[in-house]
Amino acid sequence: MSQSDHPSQIPPTDAIEPDKSLHATSENWFEYPIRVYPHHTDYAGVVWHGIYVQWLEQARIEYLHSLGLDNSELVAAGCDLPVVELSINYHYPLRLGNEAIVRTRMNQMSGVRMHWNYQIQSLDRETKYVTAEVTLVAVDREQGKVMRSLPPSVKEILVKLQKSPHAPTCF
Repeated sequence: MSQSDHPSQIPPTDAIEPDKSLHATSENWFEYPIRVYPHHTDYAGVVWHGIYVQWLEQARIEYLHSLGLDNSELVAAGCDLPVVELSINYHYPLRLGNEAIVRTRMNQMSGVRMHWNYQIQSLDRETKYVTAEVTLVAVDREQGKVMRSLPPSVKEILVKLQKSPHAPTCF
């Protein structure tokens, strides 16, 4: 079947033409605290691997919210930011009752493609639990197609993120 048979299917990231009008990188990390509760763990008290992905998403959403970009604004602008690539490395398990920090930053933005880095670390920064990379692409909610450019309100916030000398924290 061709891609036209599935119009809502997102094309692979290598099929997306980069928009040269917006390219940025950031060294700013946003920190989001987490605590491991029973519903995060398996029968042995070890965090289930899928929970880490939820924490990555929560940290990114809180970061954008702290900059003034709420998910409801994305919806109103007709924009979704689906994950199109995810790479996660598990270094050490979190366990029931542990507290940690999810650190996130937008590492690079090129057109409508955003690359995010993540680290989940102990509060004292001595233990690295997870490192991850996520790529998002702006998609038109109505048409289900990759946007040619970001909505102006979204672009303004992401440029603000890139220019900020200090990333906020969620403590």
